[in-house]
Amino acid sequence: MMEFAMSASIREKFSSQAAPEVLAALRQLAEAQGRQFQAVLDEALRDYIDRHQKERPRRHVMTSFASSLDEFDTLYRELAK
Repeated sequence: MMEFAMSASIREKFSSQAAPEVLAALRQLAEAQGRQFQAVLDEALRDYIDRHQKERPRRHVMTSFASSLDEFDTLYRELAK
């Protein structure tokens, strides 16, 4: 999993395109928060990466979950009623 340093000292320029309403919303958020657009964009990108990396549970977690389902299936079905 990637770890990000929160340092703003090193930046890399890139070029991309986005829907005008997305850019406008980011600009409005930045202005309302008194922050630079670049800082809000960077935070949004970091949040996106974190969210997608964390969606994949670790293998041992899924193994334990499957074991729990096998062991407590009857209880879970009763609780779901």
